[in-house]
Amino acid sequence: MEKELVILGLESSCDETACAITKGGKLLANAISSQISVHQKYGGVMPEIASRLHLENIACVLEDALKEAKITVDEVDAIAVTRGPGLIGALHVGIQAAKTLSLIYNKPLIPVHHLAGHIYANEFVSPLKFPLLAVVVSGGNTELVYMKEHLNFEIIGETKDDAIGESFDKVARVLGLPYPGGVAIDKLAKVGEHTYKLPNPLHDGSLNFSYSGLKTAVINLKHNLEQKGEEIVIENMAKSFQDVAVGMVLDRVKRATELYPVKQVVLAGGVSANSYLRSEITKLFEGSEIEVIIPPIWCTTDNAAMICKVGEYLYKQNVFADLSISVDPSWRIEDFKKF
Repeated sequence: MEKELVILGLESSCDETACAITKGGKLLANAISSQISVHQKYGGVMPEIASRLHLENIACVLEDALKEAKITVDEVDAIAVTRGPGLIGALHVGIQAAKTLSLIYNKPLIPVHHLAGHIYANEFVSPLKFPLLAVVVSGGNTELVYMKEHLNFEIIGETKDDAIGESFDKVARVLGLPYPGGVAIDKLAKVGEHTYKLPNPLHDGSLNFSYSGLKTAVINLKHNLEQKGEEIVIENMAKSFQDVAVGMVLDRVKRATELYPVKQVVLAGGVSANSYLRSEITKLFEGSEIEVIIPPIWCTTDNAAMICKVGEYLYKQNVFADLSISVDPSWRIEDFKKF
């Protein structure tokens, strides 16, 4: 009988410090220390503070995960860690911890692409079926990734400026809403009406995205209304913005599935927690042969379970790194084997 792989994963790309352990693909432990409450007072993630908090928390989540899984590092087959993309200082904390464990315990080191992790988080719901379209929507990334088979990533559409999650956060800040902005806008949009006219950027026929103009339009509209002494109906602004922002995703996804053969569409990234996106993308493919997989809410935020999941596949392909490896905050998913 083939031995069940035991993978220890570490994640520290932004504002969650996480450690997870899987055995034979099954999740044994998933420890996460979130920094959201700290960053809320600043209206967004402060990179230097995030790095310091990762330093404080990395040993704690490691200890918690090992205790929950009831194993020791000696029993682990490999250490998987997020190498990028993300905040450079935050990434360094995770990769230095992983390199230390790899050196002390003589375990293979597996560098994992953060967005690949978000895509493979869907395997905690259902096996991936190829060819598939991964809809990667997060605070720092907006991409359509086409996959013909496991670990085969082709970016067929991406943002030319801001990411969708970043625009949610900045619009929320302008409207006086708390961080993370996506949660607040999603909640208000449920009781609002689409009454404000906002632009739908980028009509170049491609599958790319642009959110800078939409974000700026909301800011300018708010200022203009204030100068006229007109009251801003926050819930209506939230609804109007969300309809356009998510509508752009739905439009590109629909066109992508018409241009590429697809058996499955999977959502990935923090914005995949948005209730409007989740419901509308499901409706989009009702009655079709395309299966839609939506990750559980716990998998939409950053976690190390998804890093373990990719680590298993990389281990089987002998994708390992030596201790000279460093982070890459701008690492493209198509280059996941280049480090």
